Amino acid sequence: MPSLTEAELAAAIDHAILKPELTRSEVDAELDVAAQWRVFSVCVRPSDIAHATERLRGTGVAVGTVIGFPHGTTSSAAKAAEVRQALADGASEVDMVLNIGFLRSGLDAEVEADIRAVVDAASGHVTKVILETSYLDDEQIARGSRLAERAGATFVKTSTGFAGGGATVEHVRLMRASVGPDVQVKASGGVRGLETALAMLDAGATRLGTSASATILGEIRAIVAGESATGAQDDSSY
Repeated sequence: MPSLTEAELAAAIDHAILKPELTRSEVDAELDVAAQWRVFSVCVRPSDIAHATERLRGTGVAVGTVIGFPHGTTSSAAKAAEVRQALADGASEVDMVLNIGFLRSGLDAEVEADIRAVVDAASGHVTKVILETSYLDDEQIARGSRLAERAGATFVKTSTGFAGGGATVEHVRLMRASVGPDVQVKASGGVRGLETALAMLDAGATRLGTSASATILGEIRAIVAGESATGAQDDSSY
């Protein structure tokens, strides 16, 4: 039996609805999946925030969005403006992409200032900083995590899911080890099944970004149901 319940796992999931080609009806279908499985939140495209907020009203599912997505190269002023609009439209959390090229260049002050601009614009709302770990070496991942912490971020996050690589257990562990206990870790990109989801949580993630929420939660539901049925059969044999 998994070490956590379906509800506990659902509470760790941000259901990603970010593909650029999604139609409104496809977005609605994904929003309904999020509501059906009672995940913590959806992470939607900025243009979908107001619609998602209205459709999910009363479901208990929060609405988050992305900032500077997916490349992180927009100006700090543009990212801050995106945050203010996102909050006005109903978002309660923001996932920003840091300036990856600046981080790789060793421009730490610029990276920290960019993150801080978003944190300040978020005015106390949860801010997650996407490092895009597939482009970084271990030193850059650790340094980027520390810069996010210094800038006041709530989470460090592995990936956008759009860079040809995703979360790995090793990177989640490294990020967890690089920040203090007040900063959480989000594993995102390639989390498509229960085994991977549980491995990321075991490595130190407290939130999972995935578009496979129904698959992951369906797996844990089936396991629990199967083991419960087996237990009932065993009980009846005595």
